[in-house]
Amino acid sequence: AVSSRSPSVLKLGASSREDPEPEGEEKICAVCSDRATGYHFHVLTCEGCKGFFRRSISKGVRFTCPFTRNCAITKAKRRQCQACRLQKCLAMGMRKDMIMSEEALQMRRDLRKQKKQVRELAGEPAELTEEQEQLISILIEAHKKHFDSGFSQFVHCRVSPPSPCPTPVGIAVATFPRVTSPGPSLEDVLPDVFSMLPHFADLSTILIQQVIKFAKEIPAFRSLPIDDQISLLKGATLEICQIQFNTVFNEETNAWECGQHRYTIQDGALAGFQQIYLEPLLKFHISLRKLRLHEAEYVLLEAIVLFSPDHPGITQRDTIDRLQEKVALTLKSYIDQRHPLPEGRLLYAKLLLLLTELRTLKVENTRQILHIQDLTIMTPLLSEIIS
Repeated sequence: AVSSRSPSVLKLGASSREDPEPEGEEKICAVCSDRATGYHFHVLTCEGCKGFFRRSISKGVRFTCPFTRNCAITKAKRRQCQACRLQKCLAMGMRKDMIMSEEALQMRRDLRKQKKQVRELAGEPAELTEEQEQLISILIEAHKKHFDSGFSQFVHCRVSPPSPCPTPVGIAVATFPRVTSPGPSLEDVLPDVFSMLPHFADLSTILIQQVIKFAKEIPAFRSLPIDDQISLLKGATLEICQIQFNTVFNEETNAWECGQHRYTIQDGALAGFQQIYLEPLLKFHISLRKLRLHEAEYVLLEAIVLFSPDHPGITQRDTIDRLQEKVALTLKSYIDQRHPLPEGRLLYAKLLLLLTELRTLKVENTRQILHIQDLTIMTPLLSEIIS
């Protein structure tokens, strides 16, 4: 086990309490600056201000400020002056005309109940809950924010020496193979293999950093003990990288098209990876790409992999198991509701099988990286992940 005080682990666990969250990470209520849950009555607000505005307008209450009619409205002080709080709600743009009457609300509840009963009688799956919709929204936003689909950072990597197939692979590029022919054997390319490792290490480190930032955007992940966050990242990062890079896989050319970069199975061989790993890897990506996943399905799959309770060092296994179950149920519900047939038929079962294959690939990937002799050129972050 690696000490939690080592520099590389601290880098992995960058979401500790001592590390401030990036600005703008959470949406802020326009009225009181508490955590916002969405747009309510035309303004981004928290649940508290949403309920306060609805009650105040529906009941027609007239508030009077006991002070100077200019009270500060914050999360801590919002209950001290209802008059100024309501005035700020209106000043921020909350609209009275968007509040439904109690009769209209009851009619909407009854209609939803009737629709639910009809679906149940017809054997149709239930709609996504508000909590599930919010989870999907959080994951998609985190993915878009931290997965650089243009791979602009790759230009800063150490350049590998010229070779018949320049650009190496690893988590990054053994992630992106192409097989149009059996390709060179390891013996054929051995003189060039290890000279490409610095570039491989840089690419892999960029990808690992993206996964860490993605995980930190998920409130359920940040709420876990720091040691569990580290264990989850060490156990899941390689698999999440594979899922993310399936989104840029071109099944017609069997290549991973990363902005101006293009990676193939031959690049994997030139980086030192063996066919026992590369061939099943290519098969996995072809199979996953053929399922035509939606963006929501990709990010939910990443979250299922992240919240795996069986990694070494996990202390909150029950909590993480419940988190994984919640994500898995959301994925199942999403597929049932949103993925059209025939592609949606048995899609959930197919994804579970592919996750099993992915776990096997991760084990072989790690084994091959550890057998590379010159690990001194690996970055601390990459070494920490594969240790």
